[in-house]
Amino acid sequence: MKKDNPCISVCEFDGRTGWCLGCGRTIPEIREWRKLTPYRRTALLRELPRRVKQVRTDGRPNPKAGKRRNFLPEPSSSPTV
Repeated sequence: MKKDNPCISVCEFDGRTGWCLGCGRTIPEIREWRKLTPYRRTALLRELPRRVKQVRTDGRPNPKAGKRRNFLPEPSSSPTV
């Protein structure tokens, strides 16, 4: 894990918001992370703690309850340009 990458290797997604229960990012944000400008990364890093807190405290007694996806699709083996 790189210093500025928020991933904590949980990769479970809330079905309602699409946010990862570990880092708070959506799948498209995770895929595009390395391509984001420093400004956009910083803005997203500031937003993520609020998302994680909201997903974990949205009124459900158990943060693992509800619909979620337990996987992150593997990136294709072919390089993208």
